[in-house]
Amino acid sequence: MSGERTAYPGGQAYRRARRVELLRFAQASRVADGFGYLDDGGTVDPSHPVELYVTCRMTHVFGLGLLVGDPPAPGGPGGGRELTELATHGVTALLDGPLSDTEHGGWFASVREGAVDVATKQAYAHAFVVLAASTARTAGIPRAEELLEEALAVQEAHFWDEEAGMVVEEWDASFTDLDPYRGLNSAMHTVEDYLAAWDAGAGAQWRERALRIATRVIGWAGENSWRIPEHFDADWRPLPEHNADRPADPFRPYGATVGHGLEWARLLLTLATTGDGSAPPAGLATPARLVEAGTRLAERAIRDGWTADGQDGFVYTTDWEGRPVVRERMHWVLTEAIATSTVLHQVTGGARHADDVERWWAYADRHLIDPDGLSWRHELDQDNAPSARTWPGRPDAYHAYQAALVADIPGAASFAGGVAAWST
Repeated sequence: MSGERTAYPGGQAYRRARRVELLRFAQASRVADGFGYLDDGGTVDPSHPVELYVTCRMTHVFGLGLLVGDPPAPGGPGGGRELTELATHGVTALLDGPLSDTEHGGWFASVREGAVDVATKQAYAHAFVVLAASTARTAGIPRAEELLEEALAVQEAHFWDEEAGMVVEEWDASFTDLDPYRGLNSAMHTVEDYLAAWDAGAGAQWRERALRIATRVIGWAGENSWRIPEHFDADWRPLPEHNADRPADPFRPYGATVGHGLEWARLLLTLATTGDGSAPPAGLATPARLVEAGTRLAERAIRDGWTADGQDGFVYTTDWEGRPVVRERMHWVLTEAIATSTVLHQVTGGARHADDVERWWAYADRHLIDPDGLSWRHELDQDNAPSARTWPGRPDAYHAYQAALVADIPGAASFAGGVAAWST
C-alpha cells in the first residue's frame, strides 16, 4: 500500500488520495456518446448502453475535479486525459449527441451505438442533467450555460408540478403519456439539483421548489416513524407494498431505503443552512424544522441500517418495522453516511457525529476501497464479501467523490459552489 493509503482513514490527505483514484478510474468511461458503464476493472462494459444519468454524473465529477484541482493520477486506464476535456465532452454530448432529443426536447434515458435504446424521459436522469450543467457552469466549461438553460426549461415544462409542489416521474419520448407512478428517489435528486442550479446563479424559485419538495417529504416521514415511503400513485398516495416481489430493485426497491434516509437528512440540513436568511414562505419548513427532521432521519437510518444483522455495514433496505429486507451493503449508502454525519457534525457540533464519520471511513477503508486503487467496490454481501446482485461493475464515481470532498466545503449549498468559494 502507498503512503497515502496508510494515512488516517478520512483525514485530509487520505480523502484527496481517494478523489484522485476515483478520477483516474472514471476517466476511462469516455465514449463517443457520453460516458459509459465501467466494469470492476475500469473498462467500459459493452453490455450496458450509454445511460443519461451516468453521463451526467461523470460530467459533474470531472467538473468538480477541475474545480478542486485533483487531476487524475498518471497511469490510469483512461490515459491521463485532462479534466477540462472530459467535462467539455460531457456537456457537448448532452447538447449535441444522440442522448438529446432534437424533436421533442429533453433527453433519452439511454443510447446504444448512437441509436436510442430507452426513449423514456425520466425525472431521475433529467435531474442529473441540471446537476451536470450547474457544476460545468461553475467550472467555466464552454456551453454549460446553454445546457443549464435547456435543462431548467425542460424541468419547467414537463417535470415540475406546481399544484403538487413535486416532480412527476416519467414521460414517453414525446412528452405525451405520463406514467402514473410517482417516486421520492427522483424527487430527492431533484432537490439536490435544484439547489445546485440556484447556487450556480439560476433564480430563487429553484431553491424554493426544493424546499417545497422537502417539506412534503418531512410530513410523510414524520407520519411513518421517520422511515420514508418511497413509492406513490398519481395522487401522491403512498404505495407501501410496491415492488414487494422485487425487493432489490436498483431504483425502486421495496420498503424503506436506508441510504435515502441518510441522503434526505443531508439535503434537509443543506436547505436549513443556506439561503438569504429570510423566513420561508408560509407552510414551508423553517430552518429549525429542517435540522430537527434531518437529525431524526439520520438517527432512524443509522439505528435501522447499521449492523442490523450482526455484521458491520449498512443493509440496503428494511421493512416498515425496521427489519432488514435486502442485506447487501451498497457502497453509495456508506458514502451517504459519511456525507450526512459530516454535515451533522458541521451543523450541530455533536461529538457523536464526528465519531460516526470515523466509523464509516474505517469501514470503507476495510471493505469498500480497493487496495489497488480501482475505485470502490460497489456492492458487498451480508458477510462483506464482493457481490453483484443489484449493482455489477463500478460505474459510479459520484457518491464516493462527494463523500471524499464534503468535509472541505462546510455550509455549501452545492459541491461545486462550495469548491468555487475557495478562490473568492
